[in-house]
Amino acid sequence: MHIGILTLHISLPGCQSLKEKRQRMGGLHERFGRNPAVAVCESGELDRLEASEWTFVAVATSIPRVEALLAEIEEKIQRTVDGRVMEATREIL
Repeated sequence: MHIGILTLHISLPGCQSLKEKRQRMGGLHERFGRNPAVAVCESGELDRLEASEWTFVAVATSIPRVEALLAEIEEKIQRTVDGRVMEATREIL
């Protein structure tokens, strides 16, 4: 088994409330948590309105599959979240 960790730092310019922050992040738990090979959590910037940090852990039997899962997550977030990915870090264990 191989494990990959993707951490995304997302800027949410103009965000005025925690409620708006949750709406703009668009239910990442529900979207990515359905996949049994992926775990997701909001891992930082919990109290900042204009920023959010999310970590995704993917598990698969091969490194290329782990990398594909993480790439798919990052691409989908860049397309669907009302914010801008400022930094993305990946680690394969």
